[in-house]
Amino acid sequence: MQDEKIRESLNAHWQASATGDVDAEHDIYDDDAICDYPQSGERIVGRINLQALRSHHPDKPSGFDVRRIQGEGNLWITEYTITYQGRTAYTVSIMEFHNGKVVHETQYFSDPFEAPGWRSQWVQPIA
Repeated sequence: MQDEKIRESLNAHWQASATGDVDAEHDIYDDDAICDYPQSGERIVGRINLQALRSHHPDKPSGFDVRRIQGEGNLWITEYTITYQGRTAYTVSIMEFHNGKVVHETQYFSDPFEAPGWRSQWVQPIA
């Protein structure tokens, strides 16, 4: 039952993220939530600061696509793509829940890259 509620919260969160509804987007977070961006070495402490940071982003996403959500209990992972200014970033969000709210999130962002030709005999393109 708890897993169903968390999945519903995640679906609402990602839908709000895609549409730019910053209030609904941040309903999922605990007041004292921590969000880490390891690639830039940043930690955002508190839901208010996270919402402020995201609402002041100079570019709104032009594309947002959740590829899958996987998890159970207090640990959930979302794999998605987000597009800013025509550039797509492949993104993974790892969320830890306590009492139905996110208390810690870690997000990883990766730019696409050209596949090297030498391995073409062993791979297939992803649609």
